[in-house]
Amino acid sequence: MLFHVRMDVRIPHDLDPKVRAATVAREKAYSQELQRAGKWPHIWRIVGEYSNYSIFEVESGDELHQILSDLPLFPYMDIAVTPLATHPSDING
Repeated sequence: MLFHVRMDVRIPHDLDPKVRAATVAREKAYSQELQRAGKWPHIWRIVGEYSNYSIFEVESGDELHQILSDLPLFPYMDIAVTPLATHPSDING
C-alpha cells in the first residue's frame, strides 16, 4: 500500500541542544534505514518549513503507524496521512 505523509516537525525551543542533536541524528539514521529497505521510497523537503512530504510503501496502515510512531521525532510532529490508489489514467500503473 502507498501512503502520502506530511510531517511537520515542532521541536520545543527549550529542548536541551544535546538532546535535540541526538534525537535528530537517530531520526536520520532510522529514516535512511527505512529508505534502504524500500519502505520510504520518497522524501521531499518543503521549502521554508521544517516539514516534509513522503511516500511510504508498506503492507498496511498498521505497519505505517508503527513506523511513524517509532520515529525519534514523533513526539514533536504533526502528521497527516493520505492513502493512495492507482489512478485509472496513469500510463505507468
